[in-house]
Amino acid sequence: MIYLYGASGHAKVILEILEEQGTKVAGLFDDNPAVHSLWEYPVNRYTSDWNSKITGMLIALGNNHIRRKIAEQLDVPFVKGIHPKAILSGRAKVGNGTVVMGGVTINADTVIGRHCIINTNASVDHDCMIEDYVHISPNVALCGGISVGEGTHIGAGAVIKPGILVGKWATIGAGTVVIRNVPDHAVIVGNPGSTMTRK
Repeated sequence: MIYLYGASGHAKVILEILEEQGTKVAGLFDDNPAVHSLWEYPVNRYTSDWNSKITGMLIALGNNHIRRKIAEQLDVPFVKGIHPKAILSGRAKVGNGTVVMGGVTINADTVIGRHCIINTNASVDHDCMIEDYVHISPNVALCGGISVGEGTHIGAGAVIKPGILVGKWATIGAGTVVIRNVPDHAVIVGNPGSTMTRK
């Protein structure tokens, strides 16, 4: 039986992806004791007693750090959610726990890691390497041969030119144009993108 962990707006999108795939969802889990249902789906509190009932799980949480924490705590198999109106090359690879939203294009020889979010209308061109727990927001354009490190968040509408290396747990602001490599944990904003100093 397939379950989601998380019962907020992000879960709504994933539920509809699974419905479109023809995958039956048995219910959801959420840590908020006030949440008991989402649409017609029951929402429960997760304990290890559920493990024997779960044949597949997706973590429906947008925060990359929290998604990794939950994934490392759960002892269940993970599945993928790929919207039928996404375009995936037959030579692309997508890891378990990853969700690919409607309108996404993923081109040849791109590798997407585990527990990633490839959000609505994003474009990931050929030969990209996307590590685990990355969130690529709506309308992002990744040109060919880009590497994105674990846990990085790329904001809506950002553009990254070919061959760029983006480090781990970096943040690329919405609308940013990235023309040079990005170090680990950097925050990049603007056009062209530059490092933002945090106080």
